[in-house]
Amino acid sequence: MKAKIIVAFCITVALPWVLFANVKVNSLFADNMVIQREALVPVWGWADANEKVIVTTSWGEEVKTVTSADGNWRVDLQTPKAGGPFTITITGKNKIEINNVLSGDIWLCTGQSNMDFSMSKFINNAREPQYQPLVEYIRKEVATAKDDWIRHIEVPQATSLFEKKLSFKDNWRSVNPDQIGKITATGYFFAKELRKHVNVPIGLLECSWGGSRIQPWISEETYMADKNLRDYFKASRSKAKATIKKLEAKNYKDKAYQKALEKWENNGKKGKKPKPATNPRNEKQEPATLYNGMLSAIIPYAIKGAIWYQGESNAVFKPNEYEYYLTTMINNWRTDWNQGDFPFYYVQLASCKRANPEADAGWAIVNNQLRRTLQVPNTGMAVLHDIGEAKDIHPHNKMDAGKRLALWALKNDYRVNVDAVSGPLYKSFQVKGSKIQIEFTEVGSGLITAHKHLLHKPFMVDEPLGAFEIEDENGIWKPAKAKIISKNQIEVWNESITQPINVRYAWSGTPVGANLYNKEGLPAAVFTTKK
Repeated sequence: MKAKIIVAFCITVALPWVLFANVKVNSLFADNMVIQREALVPVWGWADANEKVIVTTSWGEEVKTVTSADGNWRVDLQTPKAGGPFTITITGKNKIEINNVLSGDIWLCTGQSNMDFSMSKFINNAREPQYQPLVEYIRKEVATAKDDWIRHIEVPQATSLFEKKLSFKDNWRSVNPDQIGKITATGYFFAKELRKHVNVPIGLLECSWGGSRIQPWISEETYMADKNLRDYFKASRSKAKATIKKLEAKNYKDKAYQKALEKWENNGKKGKKPKPATNPRNEKQEPATLYNGMLSAIIPYAIKGAIWYQGESNAVFKPNEYEYYLTTMINNWRTDWNQGDFPFYYVQLASCKRANPEADAGWAIVNNQLRRTLQVPNTGMAVLHDIGEAKDIHPHNKMDAGKRLALWALKNDYRVNVDAVSGPLYKSFQVKGSKIQIEFTEVGSGLITAHKHLLHKPFMVDEPLGAFEIEDENGIWKPAKAKIISKNQIEVWNESITQPINVRYAWSGTPVGANLYNKEGLPAAVFTTKK
């Protein structure tokens, strides 16, 4: 009898939908949803084994299936051109009617806090008064914005070390003063820019967690199939299992925490209050845990593409390996979504004063690694070092962040003519005597020196290029002079260096003096010529 109870409990935990006669669907399929337009899209859920399921739509489609023995069902549904509202009806032993459905484009919004932070997070006063006008802009946007054709749903933050989650709880919301506060700010301004140019509903599918590294967003299967990452994953899992066994043992006491807490209390509760040991089951940085706990709950929901704002937490954790991890993650997601090389656009991090030299260098390293990842097909990068805030890792100017991401989508995915999609990108270099010449792509109408102020378009200035450094034959980096010598080239030198080796640009968390732009007003990306 005891064995039967245990078996029943396990089935209930693993497949909660199977035990109910009613047809269930993933939470994405709900009132006010946006479904990917003009595509054959998966619709899925759970019901009793061998139950007949029929999906019908107000645009005239009908598909049927029979639930598998394990209670799963899926159909592939042809969707209409952009528009709506439509209705989707799912019938089994019960009937689910999904109303106010829009057919449009779904953009996956992922990363850490600069994607995670909603509009309501940016209406508090800025830490530095010169950025307060950005706060006022966002406050006005929150109070007045209204566009029912921009909608948003967010996967709640959840870790899952060993099992893939199949669904989640949230509701679709749209842009209006009552609901916009919960919408990702970066995603919203991306969608707003798209909507200025295309009459298509935009659905923002958010899956993000502040402070997360890139490692948790990659699947276990991907780690285990990669000879370069397998050992890291196995070592991490082995350590996690040992820690779980220790923490979940009967009569376990966290003596280290108790000792630290007592010391803190005896010291007048000064400084940060100690925290108990974290169970790896709840640790967001464990590899694959956010893939399992969040992403797996929405795959294979049909999407147009993805935008990614992450890297801050990797400035102090494997920064030199970031390109490899990001490339691996993009390929992982594209494989699992089974939609080919869907568009994947991301940002080069905004400037921010870092706590120490290691973190400062790591910021620049990650930014360069992000640039290098452009070699992955169908990717694009928005450069943000000119719109950061030294005292706030969450800069308020998500307006330009969203707009610059949208430039890539407008040109590549909506065939809208834009002046430029990017600022100058490093292409190659040549040593010419005691100087180094740098060639760029994405120069638009040509290279200029410019300044950016808040939301205003960058304006040309008559001043020398700044934020360049040059490496001598002994591997020492020194400040460098630079000048524009052609539409797509600059020259860099330092009078004290006769045998220059490499050049780097904006190599800091706060790259003071970085002023290289193209004439279209987009900043040059952080780069180094050093491999």
